[in-house]
Amino acid sequence: MDWMLAGPFLPFTVALALMLLIGLVEAVGLGGFDLDWDADFGDIPLLGWLGFGRLPFLMLVVLFLALFGITGMAIQQALAALTGEMLPGWLASLAATFAALPGTGLLARPLAAILPRDETSAIDVDELAGRRAVIVTGRATPGSPARARVTDRFGLNHYVMAEPDNSGQAFVEGEEIILVRRDGHVFKAITEGKTFLPQLDD
Repeated sequence: MDWMLAGPFLPFTVALALMLLIGLVEAVGLGGFDLDWDADFGDIPLLGWLGFGRLPFLMLVVLFLALFGITGMAIQQALAALTGEMLPGWLASLAATFAALPGTGLLARPLAAILPRDETSAIDVDELAGRRAVIVTGRATPGSPARARVTDRFGLNHYVMAEPDNSGQAFVEGEEIILVRRDGHVFKAITEGKTFLPQLDD
């Protein structure tokens, strides 16, 4: 473990550790970062080339971290074997980044082809309009959205920002709403009719 924590290898050890941490969090169901950045930015040429719109954002992050960590360690080990010296960590990180970015885009294509569509959150975010959601964090008023959880047609959870479509309304945590349309990165919503009412103490 000493050599993995040494300066020339430390950026890549951290990247691989972060990759494993993200995988662990998602595996136990604690991940809540399902917002489809790829659906919003996948049409930008550079981001589309990097895999946005093909795989969920978190999967792209994990793929990049894996390639960055493995490539960086391979570069350092190859230099150590050939010359007996290694690059400084920051310089090796630059080289690994330039290798991992195109590698992420290239691997995203075959991965997207073999993954079942109902196991990925790479959907058009506009498809969430018309679906029921629940306010999970904050209090939503017009112009001040709160975080809401909505389930797509595949049964996967997404977390979006939502606010009332009608003036004078407010949504509180636990309230069920219906997403009616998207305005930029915020969904306009109406009440489901099952408004959370605080209980009065006896």
